[in-house]
Amino acid sequence: MNKDTIRGRWNILSWEQVYDDGRVVHPMGTELEGFIEYSPYGMFCAIAKKDRAPFTSGGQWSASDAEKAAAYGSYLTYAGAWDVEGNVVQHHVRHSLFPNWEGGSQRRLAQLEDGVLSLTARLEEGTPEARTARLVWTRALPAVG
Repeated sequence: MNKDTIRGRWNILSWEQVYDDGRVVHPMGTELEGFIEYSPYGMFCAIAKKDRAPFTSGGQWSASDAEKAAAYGSYLTYAGAWDVEGNVVQHHVRHSLFPNWEGGSQRRLAQLEDGVLSLTARLEEGTPEARTARLVWTRALPAVG
């Protein structure tokens, strides 16, 4: 795998986390919208729970804390530089909804088969919350340029 292999836009198909204790969790449910895009300028990822609830208590700044927390929990976005080395894709996070990701790297094992890209990572290794996260994508747009 190399940068040319995955350059372009990919639509999200699924996101699951399989815990070492056997639990299977879909962090935003099984109905997702969003994409990840790899370009010469960087990568950008946006994933949302389908049919997110609109705010009813106010606007983007004045909604209740509960509604803002629900919005935070139903949307993920980050962007930055990216590298491919063998079957590993690294996302070097510059901007993120999650402040703790900024300045770090997200390391993903990548597998590309029949137009489907799977990105897998181990999370919280060595804890009771240890798990394998797997995001599956299908090509939306080929690379341009």
